[in-house]
Parts: sequence; C-alpha cells; structure tokens
Amino acid sequence: MLHLVTTIDSCISEWETKMNSNMASLLSVLCVVLAVMNGAAKIAAAREFKVGGDSGWHEPARNDTAFYNQWASTNRFQVGDSLVFEYQNDSVLNVERWEYFHCDSNNPISAFDDGNTTVILDSPGVFYFISGTEDQCQKGERLMVEVMSPRSVLKSPPSNASVPAQAFSPLPLSHHSHGSSVSGSMLSFCFCFLFLLTVFN
Repeated sequence: MLHLVTTIDSCISEWETKMNSNMASLLSVLCVVLAVMNGAAKIAAAREFKVGGDSGWHEPARNDTAFYNQWASTNRFQVGDSLVFEYQNDSVLNVERWEYFHCDSNNPISAFDDGNTTVILDSPGVFYFISGTEDQCQKGERLMVEVMSPRSVLKSPPSNASVPAQAFSPLPLSHHSHGSSVSGSMLSFCFCFLFLLTVFN
C-alpha cells in the first residue's frame, strides 16, 4: 500500500513538473507572438505622404504661398512615415529652421534633385524643406512638418483650426490604426493569459 501511495505521489509530482514546463513553454511562445504582433503593428502604421497631394512639389500659385504648410496641417506625421517629393527641374533641400525662414540653400542637411525623392521621418520634431531655388522658396515652395512623438499618439484629436498664411503649428491627432493595433495586442495577451491560468490551475 505504501508503495502504491509513493508511486501515485511520484506520478503526480512528475505530471506537475511537465505541466509547469509546458506552461512555461506556452508563455514563452505567447510572448514571442505578442512581440512580433507589436512590431508588425508599428511597421504597418508607417505611412507614405505625397507632398502637395496630386500637385506634387512645385512653385505654388502667386496667391497661395502657404500651400505646402496648409497641406501639412491636414496630415499627421508619425516617426517612420515618409514624405515623397515628386518634381521636375527643381530640388528639395532638408534644412534647419533658420535656413527655412530665410530660404538659405547654402548649407542644407541633405539635398536632392532626382525628381522623385523619399524622405523617412526618423525622429519626432520639426522637419524643414525648401526648394533649392531661392526665388521659388520665397514664393512659398517650402514645407515644415511636425513629426509627433510616440507619446502624443495617445492624445485625443483636437478640433480643426484654420492655418494662418505664414504660420504653422500642427496639433497632434491620434493615429488610430497604430493605437488600436497595440490595444488589440494587449487585449489578446490578457485573454490568452487568463485562458492559460484557467487551464493550468
């Protein structure tokens, strides 16, 4: 009888060890799956913006010098998004703030003249772009975009406000697909975790 009790106790102990090992393996797999889903949500959230919409990058009409900043105010830019500049017989310069306001093309951060330029917005903050032709920049061919920090994604959207002709102060809006993907991942994790606790307890 004692031998039977010891054998049963040994079997139960072995079963518990296997279950603990299986649960640890399952939780490890779950963590990897959630990490991949979160990374995929971030990659999927990156968007591509054609600067100026269908008009592309060109000298704006005489009475429309705020064209590009008005275009930018209708979009919300996140880290990882990209700007596509399409143009002919022109150039795009990424510059500092002072160069932007003075249309100074002498010391750009980067310069492009290939007619189809893609710039990745790789950090939060303000990016400044001007035409390499000073006269065209003076006439409004310049763009200022504010890239939101990851924290500002969680803020709720403000009401739309009109943008003054020479001013630009974008208001952060939430990027719903990114936020909902992360929330969905977190919700999935919680349900899976609760399910595992129920099954293994």
